Amino acid sequence: MWPRRSACGVFLPAGRFSEEGWPSEALLGNNFLANNVQSFLPILIYFVAVLGFAGFSLIAPHLVAPRKSTLVKDMPYESGMDPVGTARKPLAIKFYLLAIVFLLFDVELLFIYPWAVALNAEGGLSQEARLPILVVMMTLLATLAIAYFYAWRKGVFQWRHR
Repeated sequence: MWPRRSACGVFLPAGRFSEEGWPSEALLGNNFLANNVQSFLPILIYFVAVLGFAGFSLIAPHLVAPRKSTLVKDMPYESGMDPVGTARKPLAIKFYLLAIVFLLFDVELLFIYPWAVALNAEGGLSQEARLPILVVMMTLLATLAIAYFYAWRKGVFQWRHR
């Protein structure tokens, strides 16, 4: 028999695939579905156990906890201190700027660490790819250094202004 094309245009070996392109019973055997379900049974058991634990952890406190409500228990809690004033006080922008600088350098490590590992790994980067990738990484580091010095000059790292 000659190979034929499936509905999606792929050539199929004769007698091994159906008209839709699915493997035939002769290729898979009669226990294909049973074998695949059986191989995923430990994952299914683990998934059910995780969902059961999460559900139990969410429901059990509501069933076991005491329900005595007092004025002190119903008060807002702010780090062990009584709340004074409004929660709508303006917050200094320096906290946001420092958080953005932290994220900048945190994401930088996500790029640098795999590069450094692949650079020294046996069979990691080929000799042809090392120089262009080194140039890209040095460009990234130079850009980050410029951003760091710019933030430093703008006073992002100073907590108290004189």
